[in-house]
Amino acid sequence: MYKLKNLLALFLVFSFIPLTLLAQFTLSIEINDLKNDNGQILLEFCNEQGEKQLGIIQPPLNNQCIMIIPDLKAGKYTFQYFHDENKNEKLDTNWLGIPKEGFGFSNNAEERFSAPSIEKRIFEIKGNMTQKCSPKYY
Repeated sequence: MYKLKNLLALFLVFSFIPLTLLAQFTLSIEINDLKNDNGQILLEFCNEQGEKQLGIIQPPLNNQCIMIIPDLKAGKYTFQYFHDENKNEKLDTNWLGIPKEGFGFSNNAEERFSAPSIEKRIFEIKGNMTQKCSPKYY
């Protein structure tokens, strides 16, 4: 009888946990409109506080790059990326600090003279989803 009560209590506890907290989702990131297929795309995937969770490096193909991030929990995330055309793993800039390589952020967020705020970049995963982005080139 004692085991049955414990088993019933455990069942009741787990039945109130939303399934979305236990689910794992897949995020597809499509980076389109790349200037060329040179080099690689470097992407930094972060949680809602801006803390890096994952780094991905992948070559472009046909002026685009599709990155798949599996096994994500429901929640809020952000990412940033750049087109590392010369494979030196840094965003090259001119003498004024203006990027010479394409770059972008989640939600295609933009600012004029600095990186967009995290509030503009943040998005929520509630299921499998795709983020489509286009880099900015100067």
